[in-house]
Amino acid sequence: MTEPSWDHYRAALAVIEEGSLSGAARALGLTQPTLGRQVAALERALGTVLFTRSPAGLAPTEAALTLAPYARSLKATAEALRRAVVAEAEGLSGRVRITASEVVGAEVLPPILAELHGRHPGLALDVVLSDRMQDLLRRDADIALRMAPPTQEALVARRVGTVTLGLYGHRRYLGRRGVPEVPADLARHSVIGFEAETPFLRAMMRMTPALGEAPFAWRSDNTLAQLAALRAGFGLGVCHTALAARNPELIRVLPDIVWELPTFVVMHEDLRALRRCRMVFDALAEGMAAYCRYDGREASA
Repeated sequence: MTEPSWDHYRAALAVIEEGSLSGAARALGLTQPTLGRQVAALERALGTVLFTRSPAGLAPTEAALTLAPYARSLKATAEALRRAVVAEAEGLSGRVRITASEVVGAEVLPPILAELHGRHPGLALDVVLSDRMQDLLRRDADIALRMAPPTQEALVARRVGTVTLGLYGHRRYLGRRGVPEVPADLARHSVIGFEAETPFLRAMMRMTPALGEAPFAWRSDNTLAQLAALRAGFGLGVCHTALAARNPELIRVLPDIVWELPTFVVMHEDLRALRRCRMVFDALAEGMAAYCRYDGREASA
């Protein structure tokens, strides 16, 4: 006996629900003869009669009524399968690997990604926090947030704005040690700094020589540790203006000292064909653009 196909069960279920061959054919978008052949093929395969004619149309037999709940279950499974396949093909599910700096990844991205995941719970997101630039050409990550324009031609980049940084102190620290009035005052303050120099840090020192000349009372190359020390009231430190605005206890000092980081969302051009990557790329670009639009007019000392 040939195993009946899903089309045959679907045809019988449509007749049960519609009450006639013509109604079932319209519901399924088939011709009436085609649907009739599918029902007859199912009856032959099962060796039983599923419908009898009545003045009201086709009446299901006991065999058809027994079959109906199983056919409905098959229908629900088929629809779920179709949705799953379409979702995967369109990128509504799957894994996307994102890399960002420590501070951006820990402090800025979580609400952006939480909102995205709420809309598309099939997305799985790997977030790599590193102030070292990941190689997208080697696929160390799918999408990167960078504070410098990419130079490799195979990468697609969107500039989303500029992250502004300033010098801050906790209200408690400033109440204890006073507020610096000029850059030279940094020499008498506890400054939160770093151990290893990077090209960006060297550029910061050139722009603000007094910062480079100040003795660092806290040294760490981990920017999250620096931020934690600033929030704890250890001393003066560098912070995103938009991030500092979330904490009214962080007060900006020496407001003429400003550093700007052009910000880009970047991915390999081959990933544009994957909808899940495009969705994550667009969500990151939108969220980071909103973050960059903050103009830094928070309270200052």
